[in-house]
Amino acid sequence: MRRRVVVTGMGFVTPLGDDLETVWRRLLNGESGVDYTTLFDASNFPTKISAEVKNWDVSSVGEHPEDWRFRGRHTRFAVGAAKKAWWDSGLEESKVDPTRFGVYTGSGEGQQDFDRFTQMMMAALTDDGIDVVKFVRKGLEILHPIEELEQEPNMPAAHLATLFHAQGPNINCLTACAASSQAVGEATEIIRRGEADIMLAGGTHTMIHPFGVTGFNLLTALSTQNDPPQKASRPFDLNRDGFVLGEGAGMLILEELEHARRRGARIYGEIIGYGTTADAYRITDAHPEGRGAIRCMEMALQDAGLTREDVDYINAHGTSTVVNDKVETLAIKRVFGDYAYKLPVSSTKSMMGHLIAAAGATELIICLLAIRDNVLPPTINYETPDPDCDLDYVPNVARESRCDIVLTNSFGFGGQNISLLVRRFTG
Repeated sequence: MRRRVVVTGMGFVTPLGDDLETVWRRLLNGESGVDYTTLFDASNFPTKISAEVKNWDVSSVGEHPEDWRFRGRHTRFAVGAAKKAWWDSGLEESKVDPTRFGVYTGSGEGQQDFDRFTQMMMAALTDDGIDVVKFVRKGLEILHPIEELEQEPNMPAAHLATLFHAQGPNINCLTACAASSQAVGEATEIIRRGEADIMLAGGTHTMIHPFGVTGFNLLTALSTQNDPPQKASRPFDLNRDGFVLGEGAGMLILEELEHARRRGARIYGEIIGYGTTADAYRITDAHPEGRGAIRCMEMALQDAGLTREDVDYINAHGTSTVVNDKVETLAIKRVFGDYAYKLPVSSTKSMMGHLIAAAGATELIICLLAIRDNVLPPTINYETPDPDCDLDYVPNVARESRCDIVLTNSFGFGGQNISLLVRRFTG
């Protein structure tokens, strides 16, 4: 028999706050974390809005800001979310074998320094083009070696291992928007196989910088409905025109069931299904018939030993792009058949924006809170139905509903697909 994996701690740092209960209340109230971008001057960009983490620093989790001054913004988010998950789990009061404790993150690259790059380019420009020697010389003058090291996607996992003395498996994956869900799925498999008893799993990311916004604007993936900002993210609505960039981190403590029982841990839920596939189609587009998404959800159901009618709610990837929402809806209908029309589906990206690599783990936390309270978070800004998106998207208002088993989807650029199934823990 494979070992069972439960969630005993959760923490996040999001555009709606960093306290579980505060963020959950704001989600159920249908509040938006989207506003005009302040991290850089976006006034000349087609997209002038984002969902930023505001009024937060590592001092809120007992860390001295100076100790993290040269670390990436995403690393600081990861530290905040991870310490909250650690405290929430009660492991601080337990004796933990560090060799049986690992870290698995889905982390993006560090925040890009556009100003310094601009200085380097300006120093290198000549009438004949770019002088590479001048470019490098200016870089040596103004770049900070530690800040450059912090650009590597593995650095949050490395810092977390040091912070918690986790000497077990330490891995980072960067599968775009599917990354932190994949981190949770793979960390679950590590515990199932007996390679660790505890895994800190989740993701962290920020792409709210000129390079990130420029790239997504060129892909026409971002909403340009800038006024009012709070209405821009409208998953499944006929008038959707793209997603809104968010940032933050979501971290969970995964634990082998008997290990959690022995220490009397509170259990939020059990991870029972994990599916992972690739579209093998295009880098920027989902397969139009949803073949990867369909197979991914089917794999998660098979892994859990469930039928489609066992699922009570789907937390959709639901980005608010024309293609994603249409294809995800199609895939859900292919997997669940007629039952799809009875199955509530919602997208919390309508309120938080898209946290990219951190999105999946953050949304998994939301799913576990939905199970705890038997309340489904809404899809806000749903005003005009789309004939291609004809399911029950829990429009605009949270809904009380018995919720024992939840499916959450994460689909990434490049065609990566992850589905996770969690259920209420009953023993």
